[in-house]
Amino acid sequence: MQLFVDYLPILIFFGAYFYKGIYFATGILMVVMPVVMVAQWAITRKLNKIYAASTALILILGSATLLLRNPLFLYWKPTVLNWAIGLAFLGSQFIGEKPFVQRMLGGAASLEDNQWLRLNQIWVIFFVFIGGINIYVAYTFSEPTWVKFKLFGMLGLTFLFIIIQTIWLTLAMNKNESSTTEVD
Repeated sequence: MQLFVDYLPILIFFGAYFYKGIYFATGILMVVMPVVMVAQWAITRKLNKIYAASTALILILGSATLLLRNPLFLYWKPTVLNWAIGLAFLGSQFIGEKPFVQRMLGGAASLEDNQWLRLNQIWVIFFVFIGGINIYVAYTFSEPTWVKFKLFGMLGLTFLFIIIQTIWLTLAMNKNESSTTEVD
């Protein structure tokens, strides 16, 4: 459900873009994202920090896009967000007792400390990569290609990352189980 909520504004942006262009779609996105964030908070009484950061970025960079009539500001939004998340994940290895990925997945997976660090580093690499590929597409390809990449390419890469991470987690937990069984 959360993935749908996260991608709902992107779907609306996509439709608005092909209906009336980048500036219209940017304005629509600047309205939809805060509405979704408030609705999410009203239902759950929790604020999704990443979604809130994304909303703040769209308001700032979307405003620059509309005021200066330059879509490059909008193109940078996914990159800035992903790199900031990657930096936060990296920092979590040095600040606090557990890296972010362990705080998020610790209830669902049982790993050794070095495996949690490795998985956290994998997330850092993913966020840096996805931010880099976004800006590469934005500067190398046409605007319609970037819009399609933002919806389909980034979603596809995220699903691929989830699949790879799930395989890695399964292998790591099986390895841990087999070494525990051998010791017994």
